Amino acid sequence: MRCIPVFLDEEIVNQYYNGYCNNILWPLFHYLGLPQEDRLATTRTFQSQFDAYKKANQMFADVVNKHYEEGDVVWCHDYHLMFLPKCLKQYNDKMKVGWFLHTPFPSSEIHRTLPSRSELLRSVLAADLVGFHTYDYARHFVSACTRILGLEGTPEGVEDHGKLTRVAAFPIGIDSDRFTQALELPEVQEHMKELKERFAGRKVMLGVDRLDMIKGIPQKILAFEKFLEENSHWRDKVVLLQIAVPTRKDVPEYQKLTSQVHEIVGRINGRFGTLTAVPIHHLDRSLDFHELCALYAVTDVALVTSLRDGMNLVSYEFVACQASKKGVLILSEFAGAAQSLGAGAILVNPWNITEIAASIGYALEMSADEREKRHQFNFKHVKTHTSQEWAATFVSELNDTIVEAQLRTRQVPPLLPNKVAVDCYSKSNNRLIILGFNATLNEPVDALGRAGQIRELEHKLHSNTKEPLKKLSDDPKTTIVVLSGSGRAVLDKNFSEFNMWLAAENGIFLRHTSSEWMTTMPENLNMDWVDSVKHVFEYFTERTPRSHFELREMSIVWNYKYADVEFGRIQARDLLQHLWAGPISNASLDVVQGGRSVEVRTIGVSKGAAIDRILGEIVHKKGMKTPIDYVLCVGHFLAKVTFHLRLCYCYRKIMIGLADPKLWNLMKMCINFLSQSYHLNHLQYQELCYPNPILTGHHLCQNYQPPPKPVRRQLNTRNNVRCQT
Repeated sequence: MRCIPVFLDEEIVNQYYNGYCNNILWPLFHYLGLPQEDRLATTRTFQSQFDAYKKANQMFADVVNKHYEEGDVVWCHDYHLMFLPKCLKQYNDKMKVGWFLHTPFPSSEIHRTLPSRSELLRSVLAADLVGFHTYDYARHFVSACTRILGLEGTPEGVEDHGKLTRVAAFPIGIDSDRFTQALELPEVQEHMKELKERFAGRKVMLGVDRLDMIKGIPQKILAFEKFLEENSHWRDKVVLLQIAVPTRKDVPEYQKLTSQVHEIVGRINGRFGTLTAVPIHHLDRSLDFHELCALYAVTDVALVTSLRDGMNLVSYEFVACQASKKGVLILSEFAGAAQSLGAGAILVNPWNITEIAASIGYALEMSADEREKRHQFNFKHVKTHTSQEWAATFVSELNDTIVEAQLRTRQVPPLLPNKVAVDCYSKSNNRLIILGFNATLNEPVDALGRAGQIRELEHKLHSNTKEPLKKLSDDPKTTIVVLSGSGRAVLDKNFSEFNMWLAAENGIFLRHTSSEWMTTMPENLNMDWVDSVKHVFEYFTERTPRSHFELREMSIVWNYKYADVEFGRIQARDLLQHLWAGPISNASLDVVQGGRSVEVRTIGVSKGAAIDRILGEIVHKKGMKTPIDYVLCVGHFLAKVTFHLRLCYCYRKIMIGLADPKLWNLMKMCINFLSQSYHLNHLQYQELCYPNPILTGHHLCQNYQPPPKPVRRQLNTRNNVRCQT
């Protein structure tokens, strides 16, 4: 193996490794929480430690970039390098990057306490494949991305603006052959002989751990004490060998733990020991490989009582060395290995001393037949799920993920070419620009304010769009349409000052800002269903915190965007069942389930269905003689939008029908703002190429036949009604 060093200076090591990694991330990921002592000092130093963490990750990225060759696979490991995938992708977005966490990943409620929670999650999501030891850890990660970042969690991973980061479980293993072959070595056989002679006539119990807060060593020893208390006949027939490998001796917490363990061991040995034998043999040091293999081989019961553990491979090593003895494994349910070896081990809650003591008795008295069955199950798993298999599986999945991502990319329109869009705009003479409002032109809205209260829910036009929109709308060669699901009052409030067309409630209501609202819906439209649907929405709004519903003129929308994501989805399913079972069972209505909303509306109400009516009305109103030679459509449209004669096709993101344009600077300002805006980081376009050049001029003007003139009814404007909790 060729290793390339990354040199970090002493200050970076102290702030990055000892500070942020070991003092912040490691305790948090093991459910110990953020440091409690001297909180003010911790707050002051946190930012400097996080800055050092990012700097160190960038230094790793610089070394990787220096030696990277096309086709290489970059596999980042553990919480020390959570920022590395982002750094690498910024250098080369085609680089194959995987990230694997060797510790537990905490629940979203724990992770959200971390000040840098969002930055770390987004940095990890830059990787193509994210791996964890168990499904639980993977589930927690996806949940954190959903709850903290507001992203979409899928069975395959996390989706962010069309980019899917694959998230999966890859349980690590050991090189089992190394342990089984070591048992045949003369020096190991000699160690085994010495141990058997030393503990002849006594059952051997074994614990091998780092002297760490999460390993549950005090709980293990206290449980053994309780077992001796309740089973006096075992006191001179069993011995516990505890190997505690010291770590971070200079840290006060670890020094305190060491003293605590020594005190407990001394008390128990003084209580149950004799002049010739003691029940606990405790070693504050590591053993060499051959000594460890011999100790595993002569053990009758292995005791792993981790309070939290990413995997714990001691359990694997013990099983690999038990081909002859068929010893019993008592394993903490909070160790990652419990999901792999749980069927063959005795699972315990390490916090339940009584349960562990009872399990020790059960293991010592277990029949040979049961020991054989349990061992064979675990031994088969350890032999087949090796470290080599783990690595090969991860790299194979990473390569497959890249291929699948490339296939998905081919099906998605490419990014909007700003320069092409502006060039064409500057050469055109009759332009049509259709813009969405929600998630396109409005101000970014966070789900929660600082105090956990819902922020202003009403959409507001982004301040940066006002000037370019004003200049574009004042251009006589440009027609702008804002097509939105919002009600008339919302559009009036935001766009009345502009010279443009407004299409409210998905195009049901239409007006130019210089005239009154009109609708194409029949006058005798049956709206008797509204009250019954409203009652259902009110019921679920009251029972779903931070949800709200909006009563529009032709539809009702229940929105749970600001509610807890998982609870909101459960409530949405129940709401739909209530609707289908009652209010809408026999009604001619459409039920549209959005990402985090449910809308009930009259059949035929959609942006796609409205486009023909809107275009026809605009052509009729303006008396267009010049062909429309440029169409730009920007919006987060939920349904297909089809222009008459296939002029333009939009689905969800953006599509542009190319022709010719003008007003370079103004259009450039608008395009650049939209493409760089928080909600349109991935603008996409599709260039329409038809056998006939319908976008080039006369063809469109000569062949276009507007739909029949719509029934125009003037409407009295009334405010939308909104209820929320």
